[in-house]
Amino acid sequence: MTIAIDAARERTEFRESSTAVTDAWHARAVVVAAACVMVGVYWDISWHMTIGRDSFWTPAHLLIQAGGLIAGVTSGYVALRNTFAGTADQNASSVGFWGFRAPLGAWVCIWGCGAMLVSAPFDNWWHDAYGLDVQIISPPHMVLALGIVAITVGALLLTLARQNQSTGREQRQFAMLFTIAAAFWIMNVWIMLSEYSYKEFMHSGLFYRVAATYYPLVLLTTARANTLRWPATKAAMVYMTVTLALMWTLQIFPAEPKLGPIYQRITHMVTMDFPVLLVVPALGLDLVRQRLEGRVRDLWLAPILALVFVTLFVAVEWPFASFLITQHSRNWFFNGANYVYFMTPQFASRTFSFADWDPWARPLAPQLALALVLATFTSYVGLKWGTWITKVRR
Repeated sequence: MTIAIDAARERTEFRESSTAVTDAWHARAVVVAAACVMVGVYWDISWHMTIGRDSFWTPAHLLIQAGGLIAGVTSGYVALRNTFAGTADQNASSVGFWGFRAPLGAWVCIWGCGAMLVSAPFDNWWHDAYGLDVQIISPPHMVLALGIVAITVGALLLTLARQNQSTGREQRQFAMLFTIAAAFWIMNVWIMLSEYSYKEFMHSGLFYRVAATYYPLVLLTTARANTLRWPATKAAMVYMTVTLALMWTLQIFPAEPKLGPIYQRITHMVTMDFPVLLVVPALGLDLVRQRLEGRVRDLWLAPILALVFVTLFVAVEWPFASFLITQHSRNWFFNGANYVYFMTPQFASRTFSFADWDPWARPLAPQLALALVLATFTSYVGLKWGTWITKVRR
């Protein structure tokens, strides 16, 4: 309660001391850009899983780069306008860099756009030199991922600045846009962790350690800065809605592989696995925060939130994983038989049994204890970072 009161007081003091506002159209445009990027990334992964990499000029690649350009070009325009023709209010809501002035989120987007544009020819060269990617995490993909993170963080900063400058209905609108941007951040993290999140790994300690390392930080950072009620739950719901809509929609379209070797008969677009069920632990985090925030210091709140996250995450993912490896999940809705065309029959058969592939991930109890420690650390960082970004005004 104390933190919320202090944040509200700071917002009021800022509005009384300055009439500066972040461009509303720019914040909205960057959220649209983040949506283009994340939908394009999911589509591109599906394209690779189904067709292979037949050309750089695929619709998915173009959508990704279009999102980067929308964020970069609009942010560049705002920087040039504020520098050479900006009003006093616009300059007051800007951050100086090399003699130019723009909101902090705009600078982050410009950097992200540059990284994404650099990654395109780098990725093209990488494929020409080394062939098909066998993992999502390759050097050009990491450059692209950094650019994508920058676009999503830029969207967070721009919508947050507008939320913190506004009141009433406008504040609620930009708080919702901030929630949507947070959902795209969650989606980006989920995609980067997908290689550790296959259904056959979900009874392994590594899966829970990795989840505890990233998800609490994202959920709590955005939850503390958001003025809406149930912010983590709403962000998780948007993330699941987007990923499920993509999973269900892309499967409708016919497609076949164009790159060998082909081990599986593919007749439609193959998509990523069913998303992790973050809504349940996010709901737990929101509930505990509402009860304890302001009454308990962050140093003690963090381990409580970590325990809630790990307990609820295991409680929903463990039985759900037990269902996903059964034949009952091999349908359009749960997407349990999403075979990639280059998956050998022997490997495909192993996707319906839990893998004990990591000797360091057993026994499970110490792994969950380690996950709790990691979640405590990332929860504390998320709370502190969330507190810091509540001060973003420009």
